Amino acid sequence: MTIGTAIPEFCQGVKHFGQPLPEFEKYGKQAAIKEGQSAVASADDPVAVYQTLLAADALRYLTLQTTATKESGHPGGFASIAEAIASLVMLGHKNIITEVGHHAPGFYSTMFLDRSLEDMGIHTVQQLGERFREMHGLLGHLSGQIPGLLNPAGPLGQGQHFAMAGAKLHRDVLFPVTIGDGGLGEPYIMSSFAHFHTAYPDVTNFLPILVWNGYSQEHHSMVSTKPNEEMIKYWQGNGFQEVILVNAKDFDNANQPGEYVDSTKFSFSQRLAFTQAVLEATDKAAKSAFSGKLTVLIVKQLKGAGVHKRGAQSHNLYPGDSLEKDYIVNALKERALSPEAWDLVRTNFERSAGGPASHHVVTEKELPLPELGELPLTEYAVKGDKKVATTAMGELVVHVGKKDPNFVITNADGNAASGINNINVGLKIVHPTVDDIYYQGPQGQVYEPLSEDACAGLAVGLALFGARTLWCSYESFAINGLPIWQTVTQAMAELRRPTPSTITLFTAGALEQGRNGWTHQRPEIENYFAAMMRNGNIFPLFPCDANSIQVCYEWALGTKNKGITITASKSALPVRTTFDQTRQALQDGGVVLHETEGKKQVVFAVVGDMTLIPVFDAAQHLEDQGIGVRIVSVISPRRLYRPDDVMWHTCTDADSHFLDDEGFERLFGGDALIGVTGGTSAMLEPVMLRSTSKRDVFAWKRGETTASAGEIMAFNGLTAEALTKRALSLVG
Repeated sequence: MTIGTAIPEFCQGVKHFGQPLPEFEKYGKQAAIKEGQSAVASADDPVAVYQTLLAADALRYLTLQTTATKESGHPGGFASIAEAIASLVMLGHKNIITEVGHHAPGFYSTMFLDRSLEDMGIHTVQQLGERFREMHGLLGHLSGQIPGLLNPAGPLGQGQHFAMAGAKLHRDVLFPVTIGDGGLGEPYIMSSFAHFHTAYPDVTNFLPILVWNGYSQEHHSMVSTKPNEEMIKYWQGNGFQEVILVNAKDFDNANQPGEYVDSTKFSFSQRLAFTQAVLEATDKAAKSAFSGKLTVLIVKQLKGAGVHKRGAQSHNLYPGDSLEKDYIVNALKERALSPEAWDLVRTNFERSAGGPASHHVVTEKELPLPELGELPLTEYAVKGDKKVATTAMGELVVHVGKKDPNFVITNADGNAASGINNINVGLKIVHPTVDDIYYQGPQGQVYEPLSEDACAGLAVGLALFGARTLWCSYESFAINGLPIWQTVTQAMAELRRPTPSTITLFTAGALEQGRNGWTHQRPEIENYFAAMMRNGNIFPLFPCDANSIQVCYEWALGTKNKGITITASKSALPVRTTFDQTRQALQDGGVVLHETEGKKQVVFAVVGDMTLIPVFDAAQHLEDQGIGVRIVSVISPRRLYRPDDVMWHTCTDADSHFLDDEGFERLFGGDALIGVTGGTSAMLEPVMLRSTSKRDVFAWKRGETTASAGEIMAFNGLTAEALTKRALSLVG
């Protein structure tokens, strides 16, 4: 490439070009990443430093022009970390993760420059702007469908989980994760690092990069007042052995006020000095992370550096912030590159890491999974001895873990407390201290931080990256881990590749936790799952016994790109079904457990296992009065919607099966229908939506401290007497 090169084709749509920057003839003769290489040869090479600065300007320019094209989006936060992102690419690291969904346009710009977005038909800057914030285009926040990007990002405080999951599965790859200083105040970020590092001390090939820019969305960040030394000690106090801080203020020769400054305002020589410091620090941090040290890189630079506004005002664009707005135009002109510089940046980004990220990052291909062989299913006799469903499933979980070394089960409240101590016995809790009393050791596969976010985060991160996992929780506590589970299930629905479904086991439902009172009786999480069923890839399952739960888990293990919740009791309960009955119920939505004829027919649609107890008692009362009763255990309510109720056709590995009208009538047709659940009534919506019978619902209302499951059911009106009375009134 020589100076005077014509405007590259990919630059079609660039609104402003600039003159070559000083010394371009000296440092821009050829790409710093040589042909056939995947990174610059040295972080202190003046050519590499110079071209890293060009890359940072290119990223800022694209981010601002793309967002201004739609008068919408978030350029400011990414702008303050542009040098570090450019440095990572120049050093050959492309498995880059972010905790900050608002950095999306900057990440899209990165993927555009390395040609990853060509996989979705984006070849020019014009198309980059046109497809931003459009359906089937570049969403406002990172999702699962963008070529080359590893993780979804929207809710803050989540990205570190993906970085740690990637590092655990791919020990020879660096997983940098940018963390906003506004997001640093989110709960669990530091605690999740700490627990992971204690559990897996030899897995350090992830690199948090703190974007310390002084501002959150609409105000100063809460850590903006920390002195530099205090910030360093904060990370050290949380177990980080190598803390590397690059402060733009140390290079400022433009007399900018305050602790946070904009490096693009420096003289050109000082801009190069700052860029060199970031490039060398990034290289040092990467090597430190690979060396076995828990490492963090902190870049302190004013939010909005190099774009249209500074501080919190740079966070997002509003209607009117168009490509014609004076301060947008001025900012673009300040960052404008010459055609030669654009060509140079594109060449470096394309060569980095061996080619476009969309062809090389770890999430662009399936992770090989070992065969599980035949699961050790144990079919208990119907109407035989009572069995604990969760314990029965635990035996299968142990088998999976022994066959699949990457398999991890997570549980914040403890497996022993959920009736699955057999998992601890078989797979061991991962902990550096060997203690046979607690079934723990450094090679364990059971991950037990006292944080639902950390449990859900690692489980879903590993699943998104292609590994099998199981997240266990009490139903009442799981809501604290739901945000990242929900984020990942949506990403799975959009992924361009298959990946194991993210599976959960929620035990100790409201009906089992009377003695602990309302703090342990919070089934409202089922409202979320009920709503999410309409997404198309969410399957809440409610096995009714120890046989049923085994078949539900067997089915879940064979699925892809779904979110599957299994909710069951940890109490010993009657065995009511065969394996084949649940296999059919997973197709039909439910299974008939009991049916008698009578002068009128009452149908009970029951969600859960313990709730069947008062229903069977009510059936006896009704049958004594000549009323026929059919009891249907609703195993998979999602099957009971109509196809048009659910967005199944938009999902990767789309599941289009729903129970037809004839089948629905066979299960639920009668003179009266009563839905019964120990959780939210929302889970019965598909049944109530389709039924034409007289109908009613009995559901959870509120928790209370009680001595037994029967007493808490009575408190909520879930008694045989109440069910009988209402059934008679409906058919009377």
